Amino acid sequence: MEKAKKGVEDVVWDFFCSLKLGISTLILLATTSIVGTVLKQGQSIAEYVQERFGRLYPDGSFPPDLTQAGYDKLKEGFESTYRFYDAFNFFDMYHSWWFLALLALFAMNLICCSINRLPHVLKIVREPELTPDDKFYRHLSNSVELTATGSLSAVQDKVAQVLTEKFAAPQVTEGEDGRKYLFAQKSVYARFGVYVTHLSILVILIGALIGVRFGSKGYVNILEGTSVDSVGSREGRNVQIPLGFSVRCDKFTLEYYAGTQRPKAYRSDLVVIDGGQEVVRKSIVVNDPLNYKGFTFYQSSYGEAGNGELRLRVTPRGGAPVEVTGRMGDHIPLPGGASVAVTKYIPSYQNLGPAIQLHLNTPDGRHGSPFVVFKNYPEFDKKRGDAFAVALLDYQQKFYTGLQVARDPGVEVVWVGCTLMVFGTLIAFFLSHRRIWVTLSAEGDKVKVLAGGNGHRNQTGFALFFDEFKKELQEKIS
Repeated sequence: MEKAKKGVEDVVWDFFCSLKLGISTLILLATTSIVGTVLKQGQSIAEYVQERFGRLYPDGSFPPDLTQAGYDKLKEGFESTYRFYDAFNFFDMYHSWWFLALLALFAMNLICCSINRLPHVLKIVREPELTPDDKFYRHLSNSVELTATGSLSAVQDKVAQVLTEKFAAPQVTEGEDGRKYLFAQKSVYARFGVYVTHLSILVILIGALIGVRFGSKGYVNILEGTSVDSVGSREGRNVQIPLGFSVRCDKFTLEYYAGTQRPKAYRSDLVVIDGGQEVVRKSIVVNDPLNYKGFTFYQSSYGEAGNGELRLRVTPRGGAPVEVTGRMGDHIPLPGGASVAVTKYIPSYQNLGPAIQLHLNTPDGRHGSPFVVFKNYPEFDKKRGDAFAVALLDYQQKFYTGLQVARDPGVEVVWVGCTLMVFGTLIAFFLSHRRIWVTLSAEGDKVKVLAGGNGHRNQTGFALFFDEFKKELQEKIS
């Protein structure tokens, strides 16, 4: 007999229910997500070329193996690569039509597979087999046939007692042939754990799409003591995202590992000003952001804001000490026409504390040899025996704090989806729908007992349980 030809609707339905489609879509999503991770999102052509091709020396000259013509040719190649990537929206991948189409295809496949399987599961839950025949037991991997003495009703009571104590209270059905059928089940709703998991994935996708469509990502640098009321968008250059409130950086603190110049930790003391009032104060560090009105401010970078301010005590040989102030790199005037220039500040010099490198200039402009002064040892420089002895009193370097700013209105939806996924996974993997059938039939002065059962997960565990159940049942009815 020839199979009936499928209509267009059946072909389309089978396509969206295909397991191959689901696996293929997941592989494509994973692959493209790798591309989105490797390629920095929101890059301009200049930023891309600079990142991929930074072979110029700091002074702008070329390495010996690279000429101007070679540089121009390589730069043109990188620009062509950028235009190719940009044509496929690789620099804004998570907003691209094709990535959203992949997500929609995956969601459609998940929905269709769930709907396709749901009627069968509902039938198992709502319409369990209550009057199985002898053939039914032969197809169960866990079954046993026993013989009991006594009346049918007495044996029924004993079997029901064992089921209730060891498993669950049974449902009793009487057949037309006088047989008694007992059916008991546990964790019936474990069948729906996978659907809760599927639903959680769809909820997470919806939350992510809400974030993509209505959320924003930006960055801002805030100088100590100043405030901002907007941040630069990563969606495009020169695009500002208004906050609706102001954020001020009162202080930026940088800590170093002892005896080194390697940063150990950095912290920004932020204040949120809304409606002219200070409403939130928080010191943020990496992985401990500030949240306010849907915006999240992450500590991501920092930098020096101009040259630091110095306060020095200079003592002329045989004269009275004087205090002078100036900035790093400036020629700070000294008595008699001389000057001092500080060229480097070291927060921790070989476990001796803060130090500066400086040199003295004679009145006619000649530079002296560089030397080092330690803040914790103000009398140290007098041993040098020069015309001036220098001591470091204070050094103040202003910093700016670099913040990543994100606003994601879909994050609450994503959290709901994550919660559903946890519950769905626990149900699907740790609970099993287990069922036991028992048929009692009178055979002369004996009662034939057929018992069998199965679990839709953890078959080995159910088999061990059923072995114990058989022993208990045999002892009871014998």
